Amino acid sequence: MKELLKELCMTDGISGDEKAVRDLIISKIKLVCDYHIDNLGNLICFKKGKKTPKKKLMICAHMDEVGLIVTSVRSDGTLTFGCVGGIDPAVIIGRQVRIGEKRISGVVGSTAVHNLSKEQREKAPTADSLYIDIGAADKSEAESCVSLGDPVYFDSEFTELGSHRVKAKAIDDRAGCAMMIKLLHESLEYDTYFVFNVQEEIGLRGSAVSAFSVAPSFAIVLEATTAADIDGVTGEKRVCELDGGPVVSFMDNRTIYDKELYHLAFDIATCQTKTMIAGGNDAGAIHISGNGVRTIAISVPCRYLHSPSCVIDMTDLQSSYKLVKILARRIPEL
Repeated sequence: MKELLKELCMTDGISGDEKAVRDLIISKIKLVCDYHIDNLGNLICFKKGKKTPKKKLMICAHMDEVGLIVTSVRSDGTLTFGCVGGIDPAVIIGRQVRIGEKRISGVVGSTAVHNLSKEQREKAPTADSLYIDIGAADKSEAESCVSLGDPVYFDSEFTELGSHRVKAKAIDDRAGCAMMIKLLHESLEYDTYFVFNVQEEIGLRGSAVSAFSVAPSFAIVLEATTAADIDGVTGEKRVCELDGGPVVSFMDNRTIYDKELYHLAFDIATCQTKTMIAGGNDAGAIHISGNGVRTIAISVPCRYLHSPSCVIDMTDLQSSYKLVKILARRIPEL
């Protein structure tokens, strides 16, 4: 699954600009299932199983990644930008980016430290204090290369760390996409819908539409979630840990998860839970769709989430996949 994850992560697709990712996924699954693209851009797939369940199951992940968007061109040729999704500005200073269809190279810059006041140095940077330098001499030259509204992607290589960890952009949520692609190539016990959603990072917009369309009774949401398992962080603030297995949440800021499904996951496999009630994912829109959807979230623990350098342990991805495969067989039998 490592090569598949690499291919997905190295494909660019911030919220609202997921076409390249969607096209790649279609190339991987078009021979093994029926699929269509809805008006918002969600990729909705149906995989025939050995049996038709009494209640419909949907498995989903989101295709979009966090990034930036060009908002203006300044007189000196540098670009201002807005964040697409929740990004800590501190993690992108000095990072290389690529912009628009031409993938123009740039670097995220900030005011030189010697030009900051004492008060400014003690404060965390904000996005509006940063800019993108593409090497243009002036506004005219910059405008010949980029346009307002151009998407900006992190320019980050897929790198292996140690024996079984990897670093890449967009692991949130190409990890979930990779698991679904692999599962679509399996022989399934029950008919199952697989949905690759758009625009999760800017408010769960794609899943609100796709859940209404599919109208499932059950949903398995595949995600990546924050791991803060570094030295000096203790207790619940660690949230979850790499090499600790799949993360099964009981609650976050958008969802209280189905208790029976939560306990079923722990009965099936060695799992961990998310020890802080924080964040959210597509489950927030899915579980309140239609007549209500019984929902579980299975996440891969990920350090440095929403940065150009997300880090996961491949053993967690593999164990999460195995859990989801069993859940896809067990949940329709409830």
